Amino acid sequence: MRRLLAPAVVGCAVALVAAACGGGSSSPSSSSSGGGGANTASAPGITATNITIGSHQPLTGVAAPGYDEIAPSSKALFDDVNAHGGVNGRKITYTYQDDAYNPTQTATVVRSLVLQDNVFGIFNGLGTPTHLAVQQFLNTERVPDLFVASGCDCWNNPGKFPYTSGYQTDYTIEGKITGQYVKNTFPGKKVGYLYQNDDFGQGGIQGLDQQIPKSSVVTRQNYVPTNLDVGPQVAALQASGAQVAVLYTVPPFTALTIGAAAKIGYHPQWVTSSVSADPTTVGNLLKGTSMLEGLVSSSYLPSPNDTSNPWVQTFMRIHNQYVPNLPFDGNTIYGMSVAYTFVKLMQQAGTNPTRQSVVNALKTANLAGPGLVPISYSSTSGFTGVQMGTITGGKFVLSGPRFTATDNGPIGTFNGTQPPPPSNL
Repeated sequence: MRRLLAPAVVGCAVALVAAACGGGSSSPSSSSSGGGGANTASAPGITATNITIGSHQPLTGVAAPGYDEIAPSSKALFDDVNAHGGVNGRKITYTYQDDAYNPTQTATVVRSLVLQDNVFGIFNGLGTPTHLAVQQFLNTERVPDLFVASGCDCWNNPGKFPYTSGYQTDYTIEGKITGQYVKNTFPGKKVGYLYQNDDFGQGGIQGLDQQIPKSSVVTRQNYVPTNLDVGPQVAALQASGAQVAVLYTVPPFTALTIGAAAKIGYHPQWVTSSVSADPTTVGNLLKGTSMLEGLVSSSYLPSPNDTSNPWVQTFMRIHNQYVPNLPFDGNTIYGMSVAYTFVKLMQQAGTNPTRQSVVNALKTANLAGPGLVPISYSSTSGFTGVQMGTITGGKFVLSGPRFTATDNGPIGTFNGTQPPPPSNL
């Protein structure tokens, strides 16, 4: 696995003349008040020719494998957008720094980006425990906190934190849909849980418990991400007789768990959250995907293996042009998808966007793109559901209906279609 060993600072600053990423309006929406006419320096981090944004990412440390591909993939899409003229006449400069998945380091990094580098906003800060360390600060400073890379429902509070929006599916919603799948596909089986002991894992378990009968759950194990020894938890899963093991674990701990289980001859039906759906990332940690065969997971974005999907084709072209040294996997799809969503938002935030006009645009913007289900910003932010899939032949294959839900509402089927990627992307 390619690893980035130091903070990266990327970007460019060249004048430009036209908006890119068609498919969305380049004029202000009626609810946005970013101003029209010639481009001006309309907000911190916004000049006549540039939009400067920042992020915290785990480029080193326990969460780095696979996740260290996300920011370079986002940057690749921004490079492509810049090559086609930028957003409303401005190019995007993207600065991302290493926080090693350590909340203390996250706070230091983000304060530096906001107070010293004067970024317009924080984009796709990764991690639940890490980003919780800066959510209050960003909202107090009224800095757009866009598309957090986490499904914690703690981002779903626009009344208290109006500058924060999530990106991926709420873990509770995902847990509900996953729980429905487990209940319907493996009726009568004994089910065990292993989850990260924070809002990530607890949100997923909350959703699972809404669907899986209590009598079926034979054990609930958890871990803290600072302790790499999951042997005791795996032994407890085996001892409980769990025939289906549902994991709310980040990829390194998914690999540790499956590897530890194989060593003791424990082979349940593995089910994971979308966080661990990428066979390339987890397989690299296991030195192959053979132990992942049949693993069930979910996704709100197309699989990188679905080369018939026009979005995958577009992202593959950008990957091959800008970041050919990276694997083309689920992290690549994720990084480019969230970058595209940011571009769509900025297009709709006004010719001369302000921090407030971006927040206003979040409420009404049409952010349709690579997602399999709608994305929202209200009581639930981020994608509103998932599709289930299975790792087959080393590839993650999605199948069956796409589902949407809310934390406390029913599960429904979504029958909409993806818009095609814009021709100038």
